[in-house]
Amino acid sequence: MRTAKVYAAYDAVSALRPHVIERRHLATDDIDIDILYCGVCHSDLHTARNEWKNTMYPCVPGHEIVGKVCAVGSAVSRFKVGDYVGVGCMVDSCGHCASCADGEEQYCEHGFTGTYNGPVFGGENTYGGYAQSIVVKERFVLAIRHDPGQLAAVAPLLCAGITTWSPLKRWARSGQKVGVVGLGGLGHMAVKLANAMGMEVVLFTTSESKIADAKRLGAHHVCISSRPEEMARFGNQLDFILNTVAAPHILDGYLNLLKRDGTMTLVGAPSEPHPSPAVFNLIFKRRQLAGSLIGGIKETQEMLDFCAEHGITSDIEQIAAGQINEAYERMLKSDVKYRFVIDMSTLV
Repeated sequence: MRTAKVYAAYDAVSALRPHVIERRHLATDDIDIDILYCGVCHSDLHTARNEWKNTMYPCVPGHEIVGKVCAVGSAVSRFKVGDYVGVGCMVDSCGHCASCADGEEQYCEHGFTGTYNGPVFGGENTYGGYAQSIVVKERFVLAIRHDPGQLAAVAPLLCAGITTWSPLKRWARSGQKVGVVGLGGLGHMAVKLANAMGMEVVLFTTSESKIADAKRLGAHHVCISSRPEEMARFGNQLDFILNTVAAPHILDGYLNLLKRDGTMTLVGAPSEPHPSPAVFNLIFKRRQLAGSLIGGIKETQEMLDFCAEHGITSDIEQIAAGQINEAYERMLKSDVKYRFVIDMSTLV
């Protein structure tokens, strides 16, 4: 085993601080990765502070990882030393259930293993990307084909990118009018991707200050969702809505904007439930309220390749490892455009 310096949470209330962990010996199908950059996801904060009541401590967050291969196991065939690679939210799954067979490892019926905080249904802890290095099975490692100068801004694609790409691919298509609720880490990626996929994009926000940015990112229309007269302009017009907001809010106003057979998909994960929507908003237009969880490995690679081809990266603010606690506090105030990314060379 080799040691790795990390930033870790030791309990739900203390600041993250430096720590040292051991990474496992390289198995035949393993890849050893020197981490260059790691994005900071709101899920990191939820987990570090035990807001989902399942955190195993010490907790080393981070599942938006970009790095460079430094060693490979004897059975590894797709990667070599020196390759730029990514690791997202999963590092293992059962590999034989129906979901895994379909390339939907995130819905593994036995529970995928998170890049940090261990298997979904309990098991040995795993340590994520706020670290110098990580060892991951080859089938959960992704090829990065962006220009090396873009690597820091690629990191959030491993979560924010795939979390928005997957539902857009499933429920929407080119030429349709789609809504995106919220312009944060997820929402800004949804706007970029939907635009590049040929969709007419309506961004819903409570903040007038985000209008110009939304249009810069690719939104064709911006609606201030706290103004009923603006919301009414889009009534019964949208084919699909991707709701990225990670705080409890009333869903009915958005459901009213969907056409017959339209779907609103939730990808934000609030610590408290949303108020229940009115059933009549669903049944009178055969509307659907759905959820989506990240994406499978094959789909994530497809998203990364699409982004490389279209020059899409995340808008980021790069920080040093020692700024992570400040970044968490700023993230709670939405004081970031639009994703913090840790430069791991600063982890000393």
